[in-house]
Amino acid sequence: MLAARHAEKPFAARLVFCGDREMLIDRAKRIGVAAHYVAYDPASHAPPRGALEIWHRPLAVRPVPGRPDPTNASALLDMLRDAADACATGSLDALVTAPLQKSVIQDSGIPFMGHTEFLAERTRTPRVVMMLVGGSEPAPLRVALVTTHLKLSDVPKAITSDAVVETARIVDASLRAQFGIETPRIAVCGLNPHAGEGGYLGREEIDTIAPAIALCRQGGLEIDGPMPADTVFVPQIAQRYDAIIAMFHDQGLPVLKAASFGGGVNVTLGLPFIRTSVDHGTALDLAIDPERAKTADVGSLVAAVTLAIELASHAAH
Repeated sequence: MLAARHAEKPFAARLVFCGDREMLIDRAKRIGVAAHYVAYDPASHAPPRGALEIWHRPLAVRPVPGRPDPTNASALLDMLRDAADACATGSLDALVTAPLQKSVIQDSGIPFMGHTEFLAERTRTPRVVMMLVGGSEPAPLRVALVTTHLKLSDVPKAITSDAVVETARIVDASLRAQFGIETPRIAVCGLNPHAGEGGYLGREEIDTIAPAIALCRQGGLEIDGPMPADTVFVPQIAQRYDAIIAMFHDQGLPVLKAASFGGGVNVTLGLPFIRTSVDHGTALDLAIDPERAKTADVGSLVAAVTLAIELASHAAH
């Protein structure tokens, strides 16, 4: 589907697919897409117009649509590792990842929490920040997270002053360097309902989050909070800020996905390169049926590619 979009209206960048050549060709045929694929040649200045280059990285076994095989887990992680290394060394300008079935990797016996954590470990980055971007009117909504894939019961002890400060600093630096925002304005959610209600609903805001925000202000950040999560996302308030920092996954992302699901983009901040991804999962139920696969909405992937190109252009300047 992305190949068809690219053929109709090519993206303003050179696109390279890191994956199994035969699988990509077969999947395009399966949904009736006449994809223009060519072999990736790092020495070439540019592929033919409208072409998608394939950096062939073979799978261990032939995949069945909609039925991921743990036997391919190592090959999939090898693809991700090689693509990340190419970006880290400057051979490629940005990485756009498709959804990955985490359970299949884990079923193979390899510990795996997700792309974000894998890329942080691969690049030896002590802290990365997951931020989702969606919508455009009157301004994009950007939601960053202090914690990501944790059980809810584990979240409070993960909300430390260092975690909040480091997240805010990474968000501020990324908004400046990658998004081209000269003076970012950031809002920070509280952890508890009503941002703790003055301590009656929890003291994390008083003991941890507010002092961290004060440190950030001392460092020159334009940052407000802790603010109640049930009001900061009201459009009239949210539009005052270039990004909102939520304390945990399901505090901030449901709001963004409700507003822009299918067109949102996941951005990993803090890495030594640009990485974007889709805002949804693998949709295995669609992949199994070729007729349903033809109806798959690639809006989020198109948005992820488009944003990656935009961020790379900002970084280049």
